[in-house]
Amino acid sequence: MNFSKLSVFRNHNIGVYIFSNNKFALVPNGISHGSKKVVEETLGVDAIETTIMDTRIIGVLVSGNDRAILLPYAVKSEEIDRLKESIGGSVKIGIIDSKFTALGNYITANNKFAYISPLLEDEIARKISDLLDVKVSKKSYLGISIIGSIIVSNDYVAFVHPMLSDSDASEIKNDMKVEVVQTTVNEGVPFVKSGIVANNNGVLVGSATTGTEILNITSLLSQEI
Repeated sequence: MNFSKLSVFRNHNIGVYIFSNNKFALVPNGISHGSKKVVEETLGVDAIETTIMDTRIIGVLVSGNDRAILLPYAVKSEEIDRLKESIGGSVKIGIIDSKFTALGNYITANNKFAYISPLLEDEIARKISDLLDVKVSKKSYLGISIIGSIIVSNDYVAFVHPMLSDSDASEIKNDMKVEVVQTTVNEGVPFVKSGIVANNNGVLVGSATTGTEILNITSLLSQEI
């Protein structure tokens, strides 16, 4: 897998701004040419500039996998239209009708499994399962209900909060069918979503990520998993 450090708008919290699957990345309007190029070269996909709910915090508001992207109910109709035009019909667009609009924090998924916050209703859980075509489990770890903030996964490896127990890490490994790396990012931040963006082609980390954190995060990337 490819690996790069990145900042967006001079901010190392790149997971706030970027969503990626294995078909495209969504990046905020106005991202610099250099940052956009790093996203495309590292993740091996086209980067589509957009807004969601008239904001730049795409990574906070969007979740999904290669089958569907999930958008909050307050997304603008013109934003949906632009996304449909950009991504075509290969990936479904699902609108999640919940007061919890920060879907990137409430849902974490790969192409095999999804964890969602226990705060989301059962009806929404079923809709997410149907759209992503994976089994869905309501889960919190360490008393943290915003499950998407502490797990970032592709189809091979999940980067997770460093304080998870061995049994929790084993559960994630078995459910998502991945190897698990417990780590911090950006000089000690345990909420890995804020500073890691990953797909099957590569991993991006925030520019403040230390050498020790990079060694930890990249420990499995060169292996045949």
